[in-house]
Amino acid sequence: MSYKVPVGLSNKHLHLSAEDLEALFGKGYSLTPLKPLKQPGQYASEEKVDIVGPKGTLKAIRILGPVRKETQVELAMTDARAIGVVAPVKESGKLEGTPGLKLVGPAGEIEIDHGAIVALRHVHLSTEQAKEAGVKDKQMVSLRFGGERGLVFDNVLIRSGEGHDSEIHLDTDEGNAAGLKNGDLGEIIA
Repeated sequence: MSYKVPVGLSNKHLHLSAEDLEALFGKGYSLTPLKPLKQPGQYASEEKVDIVGPKGTLKAIRILGPVRKETQVELAMTDARAIGVVAPVKESGKLEGTPGLKLVGPAGEIEIDHGAIVALRHVHLSTEQAKEAGVKDKQMVSLRFGGERGLVFDNVLIRSGEGHDSEIHLDTDEGNAAGLKNGDLGEIIA
């Protein structure tokens, strides 16, 4: 059975806790939605911060909303290397044992002692979409992409349930390796 899912390439970005948002932007500050993302309730905000590592700075990196319980910085390996951070490949939200960084906003700066990751590639599916694809939440699968730079990605996590909609999340390094753009289709190999 062939089940295809559209790609959503993920550029470097971060998610902030309410406390860290206030430290960077000021007391009582709220994110300003710029555009909705495909995953229900999530959005790109107008706000950006600088991310500072031991070897350099990534300027004006977008914050995704809404706020989260814990601050998380998602980088491609190329970005992490550029600023001198060894960010492990981790599932979103699994931040134990990750390095920290300095974040600089318009109203202040903070040092986070952990939270920098290279996000584990994953596929979002609603419960119904997962059933159609013959996969379940937390299952590891492969993804096949055709085209001039066609390839197969192994070790792809299925994230299924309420609050998910059909979308493959790959970072910019992965997308470039396969010559992909947003909306291209990948086939789940269970």
